[in-house]
Amino acid sequence: MYINTVSHYLPSEVIGNEYFTNINNLSHEWIVERTGISERRKASPEENTSTMAMKAVEALLENIPYSKNEIDLIIGATYTPYDTIVTLAHAVQHQLQIPDIPVVSISSACSSLLNAIEIVEGYFALGKASKAVVVVSDHNTAYYNEMDTVSGHLWGDGASALLISKERQTDSDMEIKNLITGGAATSGKAIEAVVLRPNDRGVIMPYGRDVFQNACQYMPKVSQQVLQACGLTIDDLDYLIPHQANHRISLNVINTLGIPVEKLISNIQYLGNTGCAGCAIALSENKDKFKKGDNIVITVFGGGYSYGAMLITV
Repeated sequence: MYINTVSHYLPSEVIGNEYFTNINNLSHEWIVERTGISERRKASPEENTSTMAMKAVEALLENIPYSKNEIDLIIGATYTPYDTIVTLAHAVQHQLQIPDIPVVSISSACSSLLNAIEIVEGYFALGKASKAVVVVSDHNTAYYNEMDTVSGHLWGDGASALLISKERQTDSDMEIKNLITGGAATSGKAIEAVVLRPNDRGVIMPYGRDVFQNACQYMPKVSQQVLQACGLTIDDLDYLIPHQANHRISLNVINTLGIPVEKLISNIQYLGNTGCAGCAIALSENKDKFKKGDNIVITVFGGGYSYGAMLITV
């Protein structure tokens, strides 16, 4: 599979740490020390998960290497849907005006990006599609409790879109060499550690330490597995893009892998935790710095304890 192009969209409003100092007395220094976050983006009242996704797709279409009418599959991914019936993928299909193609939306928490791409892999393998749009979008500020001193300050909003084809389309395509996903709901406090329930207010994270420990275990492990499956080692890795949950987690992951900080790509410092969109946004933000032959691993970990890694070669 090949990533033909990737784009992203970020809301314009920037929320600095002083906002949380004013409402719940969390200092800028305290938030930075514990999370690495200095600021994050917040969607406007006129925006939602679907509108942000459509903005990302608009940007994607600016660099599409073939007619949009050749797209024959749309996969949407979010755990913060605007509408649970007219899903994220349906909204994008309506925007693109491409009828009579498979349209699927999924949620596996913050690892949904790789699960969405794995669904594309399945459709391609079955011969049911050859060109797909994957769109990931999370409107965390529509769901969070900003007064929660445990996790209210973590979240940001954003979206990203990827155009993926079964066969190479241009010399600038990035090749998806391997993809591994898994579920670790049997580990630790997986079904309690991070929850977002309709009858409770906001994201609840009562077992943050358990999340930290399992994320720091699974992301390095699956990153090594995806490299080894392609006959590569950590020394062959040029960049690592981990799920943007906490900068301390990211630093722990690269330390475990023995990767220098120069190979870490991170946007949580200025975007906060943008959920399943975070890694795709980072890929889009940095696409111009990648060189031919670079090996990039995206590794993810989500609530409910889903995880995965994907190896991309430029």
